[in-house]
Amino acid sequence: MAPLRVGYVHEHFASPLLQYQDADAGKSFNLVGCPGGTGQLIKALTDDQVDVVVALTDALLAGIAKGSEYKLVGSYVSEQHPFARRLEVEASRRCAKPLFNMPRTDSPLNWAIVTGTETKYESRRDLRGTTFGISRKGSGSELMVKLMARQEGWTKEGSKDLEEINFKVCDNLDGLKTAVNDGSCSCFLWEWFTTKPYVDAGEVRFIGSVPTPWPSWSIAAHISTTRAPIDAVITFVATLNSYVTDFNSQASRVQKNVDYIKKHFKYPEEDIRAWLRTVEYPEDCTKLDGAMICKTLATLADTGVVVRPEAGFVIESFTNINAVRTE
Repeated sequence: MAPLRVGYVHEHFASPLLQYQDADAGKSFNLVGCPGGTGQLIKALTDDQVDVVVALTDALLAGIAKGSEYKLVGSYVSEQHPFARRLEVEASRRCAKPLFNMPRTDSPLNWAIVTGTETKYESRRDLRGTTFGISRKGSGSELMVKLMARQEGWTKEGSKDLEEINFKVCDNLDGLKTAVNDGSCSCFLWEWFTTKPYVDAGEVRFIGSVPTPWPSWSIAAHISTTRAPIDAVITFVATLNSYVTDFNSQASRVQKNVDYIKKHFKYPEEDIRAWLRTVEYPEDCTKLDGAMICKTLATLADTGVVVRPEAGFVIESFTNINAVRTE
């Protein structure tokens, strides 16, 4: 049986997956980097370039709701770390700079609002009616703009529906950074610590953040059992779980994780420790939280990303019941 092709984004969240890859050495799976993010990952699944992906929960669920041929098969990043404190959305609206030295959120994925170095934009309130940069249609960078628009009340006059939002597809971080500095986009949304080095280097600016209201990363596999045999998928998720458990342990958080991320991602130690205080991986990657799926779908429907069926969403239609438990 050929090794699984596993799509991922080369960011610090992928550390347990990268450690698994080092040990596996291509025997059961090979990693396929998708720097364009979840939109690129979903397209790679559709185009038979990968069989399994580790990607953003919201975008994965939206893709399934719209008919994409994959299902959730595991969890990857779950809850806030116990030491994390809440970063109030209202506070991020009022104050751009003092709050963002060390973001603390209810969730492990804090989306920075990033603009150019010389733009006029200073907060969320300045962004209504502008053009937002995204990596691809259906990506997390698009979905989170719509969530922000809902939070801000950017609705059509006399309606609860969101007003039309202008997007420009910029492919990846390099394209997004260029777009906010040449004026073709007002801003883009991307994970805080991934973009922070570019802020530190003076290439872009932070003007706010949008925390995700759901566990941020899940694992999905194509429905074709030829491409993603059930036994291979189950083994992959179960074995990944052991690396996640080790990475998530308090003992590893003290120094081992810091050293690994510093070596592979070149982040400053201060930023690594700040991120570790905000993230929690699941105790068991082979389980999915049914309430989380329902909550996420409800939010996606509320923002107009997906259409709620008259009879409601059926959780089993979003998961591979032969590969994962939903509780």
